[in-house]
Amino acid sequence: MREIKFRAWNAPLKKMDYSPLNAVGFDGKLYYGNADITGFFENIMQYTGLKDKNGREIYEGDIIHCVHWFFDGNEIEEHFTASVGFRDGSFTLENINSRYYSDYTAEENGKGICWIGDINYCEEDYEVIGDVYRNPDLLEAAE
Repeated sequence: MREIKFRAWNAPLKKMDYSPLNAVGFDGKLYYGNADITGFFENIMQYTGLKDKNGREIYEGDIIHCVHWFFDGNEIEEHFTASVGFRDGSFTLENINSRYYSDYTAEENGKGICWIGDINYCEEDYEVIGDVYRNPDLLEAAE
């Protein structure tokens, strides 16, 4: 069973906060003990249950470097950068800028998107290199 954990972007302090995120209520609010602390955080992100090649936990909002192999008669190794999202009950790779992989993804705003399960997950092929709050330039640099 996947471990359920959360983190949140604390916009006023410009930092990712892991410590107080011990309970999300059925009302969708974030609680620390009995105190509603939802308003202190801009965005709450869930742990995917996956880890990267360095053992780092992968959360929504992370920017990851991916390595993927294609077989079209030849073995093709492609590197691309993507952000981790959550849509329709599944974790996604979004903003994929890939020469080969875009043929296999739904396009949104000219960027690829797919469910993480559509790319065979193998932890040594994923590396967390930043997040969308502190390092948005990593996605722009991949364009």
